[in-house]
Amino acid sequence: MTAQTLFSTLALQPALLDTVTQLGWQQMTPVQAQSLPPILEGRDVIAQAKTGSGKTAAFALGVLQQLDTTLRQPQALVLCPTRELAAQVAEEMRQLARAMPNCKIMTLTGGTPVQRQADSLAHGVHIVVGTPGRVLDHLERQSLDVSAVSMLVLDEADRMIDMGFYDEMSHIEALCPRQRQTLLFSATYPDHVDKDATRFVRDAIHVQVQTELTSVPVQHYFYAVAAEERFDAVVRLLLHHQPTSALLFCNTKLVSDQLCDYLRSLGFSALALHGDLDQRQRDEVLIQFANHSCSILVATDVAARGLDIQGLPVVINVELPHQVESYIHRIGRTGRADQTGVALSFFEAKDKPLLQLLQQAGIDTGVGVLPPASRQARPHSAPMKTVVIIGGKRDKLRPGDILGALTGDAGLDKDHVGKIQVGMVVSHVAIATEVAALALDRLLRHGIKGKRFKAHFVRNS
Repeated sequence: MTAQTLFSTLALQPALLDTVTQLGWQQMTPVQAQSLPPILEGRDVIAQAKTGSGKTAAFALGVLQQLDTTLRQPQALVLCPTRELAAQVAEEMRQLARAMPNCKIMTLTGGTPVQRQADSLAHGVHIVVGTPGRVLDHLERQSLDVSAVSMLVLDEADRMIDMGFYDEMSHIEALCPRQRQTLLFSATYPDHVDKDATRFVRDAIHVQVQTELTSVPVQHYFYAVAAEERFDAVVRLLLHHQPTSALLFCNTKLVSDQLCDYLRSLGFSALALHGDLDQRQRDEVLIQFANHSCSILVATDVAARGLDIQGLPVVINVELPHQVESYIHRIGRTGRADQTGVALSFFEAKDKPLLQLLQQAGIDTGVGVLPPASRQARPHSAPMKTVVIIGGKRDKLRPGDILGALTGDAGLDKDHVGKIQVGMVVSHVAIATEVAALALDRLLRHGIKGKRFKAHFVRNS
């Protein structure tokens, strides 16, 4: 640990330094150490770093440092490619801003009525985090005013461009003040991104952090499996490895749903995540997976970006993606926070060109042998169940209130209660499966802080 990489060496306001200390952060990650000094100097920055490298905190601290909470106008606009990433970024920014009084951070994404978002914007907000389509929608409706925006952040810029958002990004950028700071973060930086993104920044500092696959602490295994045999091969791997959580990638929504249904029919705790789900469904799927109410998530690449699932030991590529970059993003879900992960991939003859490119990137693509089918092993049951409470921040609920109700009147031990997430109008709490039914019954009868709330298990948990 060198003095130059300590957060304490940065010219951050005391409230932010205190929060960083409380979070247990001392040393900056490489992308933070290289990008934060120029960000705090007001320079435009283009940074390339893989997902999970700490880039969100880098631009979040820069945004919060220059914020004036007495000015009730958006001063920073953060664009993200997906709803999930926008929600995650906003949550991390709220965590870092918790010592800053009255700091209002709002997400603008699809799945929430436009008028409800417009009403919230009218009450004043300091930071907007959103997807290009919905942000542009509010700009065109004139419900979002960006005249005071002094910082524009393009998070996962490569993904936004690949998803066809370049025109929306350009339109939004043109509506922001010319005198502003622009930060562009990207997991990859191919030539077309360099060409498309250059117009958004001025005299930018370029930061590039090691992103080779060999730098990721992941063990890679490849298996030659015919398409019609993949589902059974997935079962063999799951029963052999018995992971507490596993993320399975498919290339289409149809295959994701079919595999999820097959696994559920065998007793596995599995849910699917893809673009056909509405926002509420997507949120609840991710909440259940994150809090261990579901052990297996079967997803398309909509889940490859922005998901920050702690302690994910296994990723399975049921179908290999078409590009090396997509493979990087998929396996980037595991092997995080200095933990070793496992990436298991099936391939056919048509995937040989991708395997050659992966080998050139330093990955051992030697063909492995599937473990034998086990007659004794059984699917793991999810250790937790998720309870939905129809009440949240608008009802003055806090995580401690819910925990107190569960360990007080409901009679649960603290160890029976998992992750608690309090939203604006709805809250979610993970409860150990063996006591979940009893806890829900007592919660309904006794309420929280003397007030009764409607509550139920997540429908598909």
